[in-house]
Amino acid sequence: MKPHVKMSVPDYMQCAEDHQTVLVVVQPVGIVPEDQFFKIYKRIASVSQVSIRDSQRLLIRYRHHYLPENNEWGDFQTHRKVVGLISITTCASAKEWPQTAERFHGQKEVYSSTLYDSRLLVFGLQGDIAEQQRTDVAFYTSFEDCPDVEKRVDDFVGSIFIVLESKRLDRATDKSGDKIPLLCVPFEKKDFVGLDTDNRHYKKRCQGRMRKHVGDLCLQAGMLQDALVHYHMAVELLRGVNDFLWLGAALEGLCSASVIFHYPGGTAGKTVARKPSISQPADAGKRHRPGAQEVLIDPGALTANGISADTSTEIGRAKNCLSPEDIIEKYKEAISYYGKYKNAGVIELEACVKAVRVLAIQKRAREASEFLQNAVYINLGQLYELIGFHRKSAFFKRVAAMQCVAPTIPEPGWRACYKLLLETLPGYSLSLDPKDFSKGTHRGWAAVQMRLLHELVYASRRMGNPGLSVRHLSFLLQTMLDFLSDQ
Repeated sequence: MKPHVKMSVPDYMQCAEDHQTVLVVVQPVGIVPEDQFFKIYKRIASVSQVSIRDSQRLLIRYRHHYLPENNEWGDFQTHRKVVGLISITTCASAKEWPQTAERFHGQKEVYSSTLYDSRLLVFGLQGDIAEQQRTDVAFYTSFEDCPDVEKRVDDFVGSIFIVLESKRLDRATDKSGDKIPLLCVPFEKKDFVGLDTDNRHYKKRCQGRMRKHVGDLCLQAGMLQDALVHYHMAVELLRGVNDFLWLGAALEGLCSASVIFHYPGGTAGKTVARKPSISQPADAGKRHRPGAQEVLIDPGALTANGISADTSTEIGRAKNCLSPEDIIEKYKEAISYYGKYKNAGVIELEACVKAVRVLAIQKRAREASEFLQNAVYINLGQLYELIGFHRKSAFFKRVAAMQCVAPTIPEPGWRACYKLLLETLPGYSLSLDPKDFSKGTHRGWAAVQMRLLHELVYASRRMGNPGLSVRHLSFLLQTMLDFLSDQ
């Protein structure tokens, strides 16, 4: 089966605190009455957090439908990875049991590359098979007679935590001499075939991506302070090798961890407060502005392969928790990096939605509106391009470009504006290669094309690149002279 290179459906309910959750899918196997399925689903979903030890707890996000293509992005952001599966089925007789078990096995295969554990809840079966003691299967005589569903889910979540903790320790522990594998998103895999894996640049890329991944695992395991340190180190490593997509993910992880610390009540309008497991010294408020606690990171604390399990020994120079103002700035930076990759459109849009939720909590309505509006225009452009409406796509991308430099924005994004304007060129039948223009023939609307070229001239000048501005201006004169008026 051909792998999906990008996610196609954004989750508009995503929020920053989702990054600390583990994903469990609950699905029916065979024919299950819809009302009965959702009755059990509601009981399962009531087990939304399980205390593990002291201040650690595991938070669970349940879905009854999840696209397998999204699961392929689980290494990039671990909260997208399906780690648990609970299947609900009906089985009337022992004769039906082999087929039911086979269907359950087939369902597990869909998420087999990421599953930590799974459970099957069987309703209606009685007899010898139902009396067997199994950890992965629970038998109930009816949907009404199942008093211990919540207890079984609680035990199931506990087993997920054991695997999560094992993976966190395994990936964070120094294995001297071992090569760190290069984590990839689906569309990158073909690009790294045949690369020299022994050069320093490649090794730093591996270290940075793994460090970011360990940060995700720490956040899911309830270790907020460790997660913050890992994210900071990932940002340093990935910035050093211009690994922009994963740098964006590390910055977004840093934002998510900081949001969880500053807003324990969440940003999605939920009322349940979650106490973050980060210790703050009594004099922290005297030394820094609120929320900007220092955790010092010493590059020398890194082991030979760039990963260290003991983050408590890392001392140095980076700040731990971002301030509320810095959270938004880092979100903007992360989103700008996502925007460089066509296949990361859903990631970019969801990051915008998360940032808007934070801005709403901070009561910064105007900035939230600009964030949201720009995200909508950019993604409308991408969607119209997808269905072949190239001129309509170009229109919305041009609107998005203008939004990047709106008068109300304190620091206009001229680079983002210029990049989006370049993306509109094919939709308006415009090429920047003079060879594509022949005398006597002209494709497209000259008035719109001249306006677009003028905007490129202005944007490149405002970017601080006069050479590029002159180049666009000379191109405009060379190709559009016949359409220029005396004024």
